[in-house]
Amino acid sequence: MGQVHARAHLRLLQHFPKTPMRPRLVAVADTDAGRREEAQSAYGFERAFADWQELVARDDVDAVSVCGPNFVHREIAVAAARAGKHVWVEKPAGRNLADTAEIAEAVHVAGVQSAVGFNYRHAPAVQRARELVGSGRIGGVETVRTFLSSDYAAHPDGALSWRFDPQYAGTGVLGDLASHGLDLAAYMLGDSAGDVTELVADQATFITERPEPSGVASHFSTASGGKRGPVGNEDQVSVLFRYTSGARGVMECSRVAVGDQCRYGIEIRGDKGALAWDFRRMGELEVCLDQDYLDASWQTRLVTPQDGALGAFQPGAGIAMGYDDLKVVEAEHFVRSIAEKRPIGATIDDMVTTAALIEAITTSCDERRWVAATGGER
Repeated sequence: MGQVHARAHLRLLQHFPKTPMRPRLVAVADTDAGRREEAQSAYGFERAFADWQELVARDDVDAVSVCGPNFVHREIAVAAARAGKHVWVEKPAGRNLADTAEIAEAVHVAGVQSAVGFNYRHAPAVQRARELVGSGRIGGVETVRTFLSSDYAAHPDGALSWRFDPQYAGTGVLGDLASHGLDLAAYMLGDSAGDVTELVADQATFITERPEPSGVASHFSTASGGKRGPVGNEDQVSVLFRYTSGARGVMECSRVAVGDQCRYGIEIRGDKGALAWDFRRMGELEVCLDQDYLDASWQTRLVTPQDGALGAFQPGAGIAMGYDDLKVVEAEHFVRSIAEKRPIGATIDDMVTTAALIEAITTSCDERRWVAATGGER
């Protein structure tokens, strides 16, 4: 993710030449010497440190990207904010609501700007769908279905990395994937469905033990033989939501979904029409609009350069954007928020709202009951 952030800053002015500030990659911190060398040789960072505290203390650093594992997010982001640095932190920010709220407090007390890695909301099709929902084209929202499934942890010999330990990761698929789904639904609905009032959830850990890694492990690494250890957080979660408007929601997320790779999407149905989007077909929005109630059909609408930020990347409809492009949009929002001294795009406050919902989901799973949502207003 550090590489993704670096590429986003390097490409920023290529796509947004009117951006009021030019990012400069001053310093990088990483515990691995090989990665530090790559950061300088491939990305052009001027200096590299093994200790992040040295980076945060520098007077020539104005903004910090926090891209490490979940368990370092709070400490680094809080220290950076208190040092007067603007903070771009990857989701789920903290391991839990308390961690995330502490980051938000530090940001607000310091008066710095923040950004959170909710990149899927920047897809042009999502931007267009939000406009359609907000304009009332689908009528009053009745149901919202969000799904995020991937196979990155499906292998039973997937290494027992930090992601499977609550002490280091916090939640499992909730923080990793469901956080995106919760934000995506809230962002696309805007004020049309209101806030979540209550929810009920169920979760499961299907692979309860994994082999301990012999070295540095990513969530794609596998290991065999040797000692196995317990998995401490959830592989899968299912949630039902109730909204203040009376709308209903469903979310299903899995990190062990054999056959699914980055199947992230949302369906919104109103009393006049419906919309659907799938990240794997990022440039397409499925629409069912302006028809009779019975026998209505779906159409595939290709996003155009007038939708969202597509025009900054591609000259016409039908030419796809990619994952990295969404992070460039995120970087543009972050840099412009610093220049204009106001929040733009997803901020740490959006992550606090999402973290509160995740806490409510966890409580519902633990206590097997409906729970009042405490995410508050966006």
